[in-house]
Amino acid sequence: MGKVGNLTNYHSHSLYCDGRAGMEDFVRFALSEGFTSYGFSSHAPLPFSTAWTMEWDRMDDYLSEFRRLKAQYAGSIELYLGLEIDYLNEESNPSVRRFKELPLDYRIGSVHLLYNDRGEVVDVDVPADAFRKVVDGHFGGDLERVVRLYYKRLMRMLELGGFDIVGHADKMHYNACCYRPGLLDEPWYDELVHAYFSEIARRGYQVEINTKSYHELGTFYPNERYFSLLHDWGIRVQVNSDSHYPERINNGRPEALRALKRAGYETVMELYGGKWKEMPILF
Repeated sequence: MGKVGNLTNYHSHSLYCDGRAGMEDFVRFALSEGFTSYGFSSHAPLPFSTAWTMEWDRMDDYLSEFRRLKAQYAGSIELYLGLEIDYLNEESNPSVRRFKELPLDYRIGSVHLLYNDRGEVVDVDVPADAFRKVVDGHFGGDLERVVRLYYKRLMRMLELGGFDIVGHADKMHYNACCYRPGLLDEPWYDELVHAYFSEIARRGYQVEINTKSYHELGTFYPNERYFSLLHDWGIRVQVNSDSHYPERINNGRPEALRALKRAGYETVMELYGGKWKEMPILF
């Protein structure tokens, strides 16, 4: 089978957050694979320290290292700088001034965290077995409540704005289905997802097809069952690998592009010359 086109990626993590290699390692691997456009999106700082987010005191280094790489590899590959910014609360989300003032090419908006009844921050972006313990230990085993809280936060993030790309749009679906098989076919869940994508379409956000877990878990985020819906509603998409390791920057991309073609998509969004452009899906 021939080499698949559309070799781009705008969701990746390096040693500035929870990635496993330096920024230049990702650039060099992208070049070796024939990528034409590549972007970094470290996890943005939160109001407290974590093992997976950047600290504010690293931000200047992040910006300057990117500028160095962009200059060094000019003419070989187009490099872009972003952040993956969490909606945590009204004071910490993609729309706040501190994030908006950063000299970034784009911003990804995501939700990884919920609050439990005691006001404690709980990470729900964890493996399925850990997710089960979170639901049982922090939310009394009420999966529906957890899912509704998650989508409520996603909807608020859409309302506040400050970002370009919706990150791993329905990532909880995998863990929730492991907790309760058949969830995706339950009417209340389907209603939540449709309302969510309807709002994305109304506000004009791009949606990434996140391929990070495709080889391991056999799913994209959002789930492939919604690709036709996204197409019918005119939602622009891009394919990103959410890579934490250089060798995984192309994981799942060919499969995602084929799935998008099956759903009716003819183009995906890519950054060239500093502008988002609709580019044909090539094989």
